[in-house]
Amino acid sequence: MRYEVLEHTADVMVRCRGKTLEECFENVAYALSDQTVDATKVEAKDMFSVDVTGGDDEERLYAFLSEILFLQDAEYYAFSEFRVTIDGDRVTAQIYGEPLDVKKHRAKTEVKAITYHMMKVDPSVPELTVVFDI
Repeated sequence: MRYEVLEHTADVMVRCRGKTLEECFENVAYALSDQTVDATKVEAKDMFSVDVTGGDDEERLYAFLSEILFLQDAEYYAFSEFRVTIDGDRVTAQIYGEPLDVKKHRAKTEVKAITYHMMKVDPSVPELTVVFDI
């Protein structure tokens, strides 16, 4: 399982685990996309590059997800595959998807923003938790 939705009163909170922290970042990016549309219906036709930095794991996660959310909104894209590399304070990724097609991609929820509220990154497990503002 790439992610699980946790109970939250007003927004969407997800927990992601993986074999590596990079896999956790890939899984949470998938969770973000899957909250917006059914990510299983999104084909990996086009690639975008993401390159962000941050002073700690939470800042890097926030910047990474915010960039993906920006690309979804600004480019009108849906994403389904993510290849993440973390090197020091830098997160780089290739993200794959296709233009949003309301006939093909079943709309779910509009994610307005990524929040620091209850955000937790634990590289020792590895595991992370994040809340999407809907």
